[in-house]
Amino acid sequence: MSRIGTVLSLIGRLPTVVRTLAHLQPAQMRAQIHHALFGLAAPRRASGLVPELAVARSQTPFLEPAGHVKSLGGKRIELLGNAFDLAEGTEWETKEQGPLFAYHLHQHEFLRLRDFTPAERAKVLLDWIHSNPDGIGWDPHPISLRLICWGKMLISPGALGDDEHLRNEMLRSMSDQVESLMHGLEFRLQANHLLSNLISVVFGGLLLDGSSSETWRGRADALLRELDAQIRPDGGHEERSPMYHSLLLENLLDLLNLCLAEPARAPAGLAEGLREAASRMLSALELWTHVDGRIALFADSAFDIAAEPDLLREYASRLGVSPSPKFRSEILPQTGYLRLRAGAFDLIASVAGPAPAHQPGHAHCDALAFELSIEGNRLVTDAGLFEYQPGPRRDRARSTASHSTLQFDGEEQAEIWAAHRVGGRPLVELTAWDESGSAEATCRGWSPHAPLHRRFFSVENDGVSIVDRVEGPCRDVRFCLPIEPAWQVELSDGRARVTRESENAASYAVEIELANVFEWTLERQPYYPTFGCEVDRFVLVGVGAHFDEGITRIRCVD
Repeated sequence: MSRIGTVLSLIGRLPTVVRTLAHLQPAQMRAQIHHALFGLAAPRRASGLVPELAVARSQTPFLEPAGHVKSLGGKRIELLGNAFDLAEGTEWETKEQGPLFAYHLHQHEFLRLRDFTPAERAKVLLDWIHSNPDGIGWDPHPISLRLICWGKMLISPGALGDDEHLRNEMLRSMSDQVESLMHGLEFRLQANHLLSNLISVVFGGLLLDGSSSETWRGRADALLRELDAQIRPDGGHEERSPMYHSLLLENLLDLLNLCLAEPARAPAGLAEGLREAASRMLSALELWTHVDGRIALFADSAFDIAAEPDLLREYASRLGVSPSPKFRSEILPQTGYLRLRAGAFDLIASVAGPAPAHQPGHAHCDALAFELSIEGNRLVTDAGLFEYQPGPRRDRARSTASHSTLQFDGEEQAEIWAAHRVGGRPLVELTAWDESGSAEATCRGWSPHAPLHRRFFSVENDGVSIVDRVEGPCRDVRFCLPIEPAWQVELSDGRARVTRESENAASYAVEIELANVFEWTLERQPYYPTFGCEVDRFVLVGVGAHFDEGITRIRCVD
């Protein structure tokens, strides 16, 4: 869409736009206006000689690429579920798969796969340098991710061989990229984008020894301030997304890795600040990690995009970082999540609204929704994430009806629009929490006269109880229980029998006593466990009129 078309579209939904813009920070608003008028700045070229490599090798090996980056044999690669063949050349200006794929393509993480030889990596890197003087690869976010990726290859033994020409070309380009990034920090977006920008500028200042390196390292103070602002006291990242939390944690650990490799180059207090933030983030990650070892899928989270929690813990340990003992792993009061565990049951619930207020781009209508594992097997799961392009899949993934919570009168909890925008927001509060295994939270949707949804969670050795109360008028109520695809579901007389076969041939059976205030049906709906992947699964859907209280119970049966 042209900029004129975009402006006309925004005028057409002016009240929504006003509710969205009302939460922006002043500097963010100025940056948004500047971007709307002028777009992104052109790439900058660094002055002075080609910088030298200031770090010979990392303190400890970096992590391997995340699971979505796959080798398919030969020179065939899979990235975010899209396959391509490097032997046919790389179409750097691709638009068919959308900007997210383009960002990951220009990040070059696929080049760190062990299948590539140094010569094969060199061919792709030199092609990128010579073919991309500008374009989407010079957007601030892919620059941020690529700088760290290139740095890892430069100081990982054997990754690039002894090609002096390649190294000089990379160092010259990296100098331009850091300079462009430093003058193009994403103040208009804030959140994980701005934090990634600052991490990468300081990373470049530590890795490269050139005329501007000291200036780049000087951004360490701004980075530490941003960490204080974005990492909440309980250790959770402000965007409330387990996936983005994990991605940022790895970036922090990568920067700490460089600090420890060349301590004399690290600005005062940087290593200590990174270590402290990473320690708290590890503690928060524990709450989001199911018994199966993988993250919960709240708030634009998907599998295989970030490193797995056990790999992050092991990497942190090699750098001398462990989870902070100061924080409980059962509740994140500032980030808005809780975990209740007893016997075979393990429940993780979202008990906050879209966040942060000035950039809730990854927020879903998931207030009071939960994920539930039984005997380490996920039973109730969140929506996941297929793509970021506006359209039916994006809207469905963010909608109230795709989460295990109540929807009133067909209205969304939050005024979600476009791919990453939120206008009106719900009021969500954790009102009670007990270490013995119970909690209560409330949500009042953004729309006028929305009723108050009060949900009580109880997890005990013999089962789980979800008690829903509705305070205020409404015409109809909808309750969805999305079931992980490995389970089979049978519905009869207000009860669901849910079964699955495990890898060791043992079977599991669960009975869900469904709240009798609803008429229940069994549907098949899409689930998005990772980018570009759609899987049908069973969803229990209850529809009813206004009620005072409904109780759903879940227990294991023979």
